[in-house]
Amino acid sequence: MPLTIKVQGQDVMVVEEFVYFGSLIHSSTGSTCDISRRSAITGAAMQSLENQIWRSSLAISTKLKLYNMCILPIILYGSDCWAISKTDARKINALHQWCLGMLLGIKWYQFVRNDDVRRLTKQPKLTAIIQSRRLSLFGHIICMDDNADAKRILLAYPPADWRRQLGRPRITWLSTVQQDLKQQHLTLPEAADLAQNRPLWRMMSTYGATQS
Repeated sequence: MPLTIKVQGQDVMVVEEFVYFGSLIHSSTGSTCDISRRSAITGAAMQSLENQIWRSSLAISTKLKLYNMCILPIILYGSDCWAISKTDARKINALHQWCLGMLLGIKWYQFVRNDDVRRLTKQPKLTAIIQSRRLSLFGHIICMDDNADAKRILLAYPPADWRRQLGRPRITWLSTVQQDLKQQHLTLPEAADLAQNRPLWRMMSTYGATQS
């Protein structure tokens, strides 16, 4: 019999993973499983349009508009909440390159450089787009009321007697944000102050995507 717990008098089954509002929640608390699921859905969507759209005589500019409007939202859904490892980042960018290569009609044996593909399509790395969305969410949370649950959780400190478990620390959303800020030479407190200026923060958070 599956393990269950009581929540407000109701039996709730304990499962390894479940989909909530379109995102895959996994017991590992990581984002890798959701990234893999989104990547699979995106790949299937690209292949379903291969003959009708990507191999058609439509202009590249039109194909890119369709890609940005219909395909990118699939992989980007919930991406601003991902905690991304280096391995995840490589897979995400590889998927983006594969999609752009299909859009341009490039075959695997042609060995076209990734930089050339992005130059032809004027598309940044997908991880840069996700980083911009993640920093935008960070700024939104920081500007919330101090009593808002999301802000209290973000700025909370562990108890004085807390000790991290042995082994490599898990990648968290906040640690991913801190890596983003490190690229901008910002600490978390400095970013929190800067985010109070919404127009400036918006410009700063989108800078990485436009430069990648």
